[in-house]
Amino acid sequence: MALISVSNNALQNITAVPASVPTGALVLLSTQTASSSASIEFTSGIDSTYDSYVFKFIDIHPETNNSQFSVNFRDGGSLYDAIKTTTHFRAFQDEAGTSALLTYTSVLDLAQSTGIQPISGNMSNDNDSGISGELHLFNPSSTTYVKHFISKVNYQGSAYSINGYVAGYCNVAVAIDGVQFSFSSGNIDDGIIKMYGVK
Repeated sequence: MALISVSNNALQNITAVPASVPTGALVLLSTQTASSSASIEFTSGIDSTYDSYVFKFIDIHPETNNSQFSVNFRDGGSLYDAIKTTTHFRAFQDEAGTSALLTYTSVLDLAQSTGIQPISGNMSNDNDSGISGELHLFNPSSTTYVKHFISKVNYQGSAYSINGYVAGYCNVAVAIDGVQFSFSSGNIDDGIIKMYGVK
């Protein structure tokens, strides 16, 4: 293994990292802002350039009360219907401090299904409510392996802080070339989703 050195003697003097040094940096590829949007779709930039992609959700607000923020994947066709197998669990605490729980949520997981995958449970559409978090999609351009993804979010549901975790894979041997975010009912009223490639 070759050692890589820089000519500067002190860290504060380093102005650039050699190109051959992996940095693990996130490269912003796309930003979309919702405004009463039925869905937000990322249909370009998901290719073999990066081994993994991160989608960051910032203050996503639902139009409809008790709706679930969800994701689905496109595998080369025109529909978002890639076959998925997933798990879903969550921890929550109410504002009064009287109810807290960590639970597996079997009604929100999928087994070899083309349906949308809920990232959250039922959310409040109160004016100050929303969901923030991220989804990490691994090696979507592989034509050999399943496409793993992991999501972690925090959202408000009727005076509860809920921390939700979803993991699973698209069980397809073709590339995933599109990702769609939507609510189970109603539009995405407001919010930002950013897509990053991971160096």
